[in-house]
Amino acid sequence: MASPAYAIDYVTPESTSPLGTLRILASEHGIREITFVESTETPTAPSSLTEACRKQLSAYLKGELRDFDVPLDPQGTPFQQRVWEALARIPFGETRSYAEIARDIDNLKAMRAVGAANGRNPLPIVVPCHRVIGRDGTLTGYAGGLERKAWLLELERTYINQWR
Repeated sequence: MASPAYAIDYVTPESTSPLGTLRILASEHGIREITFVESTETPTAPSSLTEACRKQLSAYLKGELRDFDVPLDPQGTPFQQRVWEALARIPFGETRSYAEIARDIDNLKAMRAVGAANGRNPLPIVVPCHRVIGRDGTLTGYAGGLERKAWLLELERTYINQWR
């Protein structure tokens, strides 16, 4: 259960989405965590940050938003922070391999560590870890499950083609 110092809100996409409900947790500094959940707790009073994130996630899922601009406050090691910053630079509708992320952070030998940091990303969708695939183009692990990852990539492919 979240500490009372945090604001909590929920997003439930349309029924055609396999995402399920997303819980948004925010500190006073930014969005700290987005989690796939099976059920909702009674939310504490949502903050302006969680409301902005909920609106942006909803717009993204409708193909109306490519880039998120809500303040973020993810907690992790300095290495994880560098990886998450690299993930945030992957453009909407594009993918990168673990090796490309390792190269982006100037640490070519860290592919496995990049994979581990990617898997610990506390802000799925907003920090787009779903855009990281295997070197051969195959879908690889995703904390939310491969069905969700495939759906998010297809969503982006659909909307990127409409915007061209």
